[in-house]
Amino acid sequence: MVYKEFQDLKLSALGLGCMRLPVVDGDDSRIDEAAAKEMVDYAMAQGVNYYDTAWGYHGGNSELVIGRALASYPRENYYLATKFPGYDLSNMDKVEEIFEKQLEKCGVEYFDFYLFHNVCEMNIDAYLDEKYGIFQYLTEQKKRGRIRHLGFSAHGSVEVMRRFLEAYGSEMEFCQIQLNYLDWSFQDAKGKVELLKEWKLPVWVMEPLRGGRLARLAENEEAKLLALRPKEKAPAWAFRFLQTLPEVTMILSGMSDFAQLKENLHTFEEEKPLNEQEMETLLQVADGLLGGTLPCTACHYCVSHCPQGLEIPKLIALYNEHCFTGGGFLATMAVSAEPKEKRPSACVGCRSCEAVCPQGLKISEAMADFAEKLKG
Repeated sequence: MVYKEFQDLKLSALGLGCMRLPVVDGDDSRIDEAAAKEMVDYAMAQGVNYYDTAWGYHGGNSELVIGRALASYPRENYYLATKFPGYDLSNMDKVEEIFEKQLEKCGVEYFDFYLFHNVCEMNIDAYLDEKYGIFQYLTEQKKRGRIRHLGFSAHGSVEVMRRFLEAYGSEMEFCQIQLNYLDWSFQDAKGKVELLKEWKLPVWVMEPLRGGRLARLAENEEAKLLALRPKEKAPAWAFRFLQTLPEVTMILSGMSDFAQLKENLHTFEEEKPLNEQEMETLLQVADGLLGGTLPCTACHYCVSHCPQGLEIPKLIALYNEHCFTGGGFLATMAVSAEPKEKRPSACVGCRSCEAVCPQGLKISEAMADFAEKLKG
């Protein structure tokens, strides 16, 4: 197992994400506890010492199951991370109640790592609102030793992350972002890494395989990679990309069966960063995967000609995300944070934007399609 230094700790470079544990009959809320325990035991035996859960994973059952699975090990032998569920605004005034319950569910007296969960457009104002006392409460728990290391996870834009850091960055020790070779440009993960580098914060990675999408490449895509590294499978390439980034400390992978766990552990027996040619080829593969998206360059000519004042490049980026993912929560969540008069449905189809678009994009059609998709 490869290990990374974080302050005075040695963390396994691969952490077990507990959002996609094995389940019974396809029911996400019914974890196959015996199978999950078997995976945890094997991971521990192979040197994995970081386990990442959250309040809402598996319908609230992930914390319970991972707590029981780790209970047979000395507390100092593993690092446990969970999060305050600010993705649900109804939780904002319940930080003490939820934190105490999380300790109970996990059967521990402290959390090694604790995060503000999913800082994004939808909740940034609430997270920064002092009336909820979230920051004050969590920093107090850190002083009391009930939180050893405090950080945040983010699905929001660089601008949203910057707002959070300007308010709380002095107390943050790490940040968890969606980072993979597809999102390096697609979600501006590169910009997020650069921002965290400015703040001297190490990067924790979620979605290294983009929900499994990067583990299943088309034959022609995988052939380009096999020509350079004949023994590396598609998932390994995604991990090697992350091993190439010096800012990355922790890579979390949600492994839902024993085979995935064993394959990923094999990859992390050693570090094999990509060279320049390999990196270039991999990013070309990413471009191919995004071939069906609108190639907006964010020149903003369209914005100055929109009678509704819509932030069209931003909406197109969200539209691309929604279409590529086949739905999902990211785009829906970001659009819901916008005023109604700034959403795709506010487009009047005048095509003024299209008249000045250097890429010749059919923006009005995209906005109409986006609005219809969001209804569904």
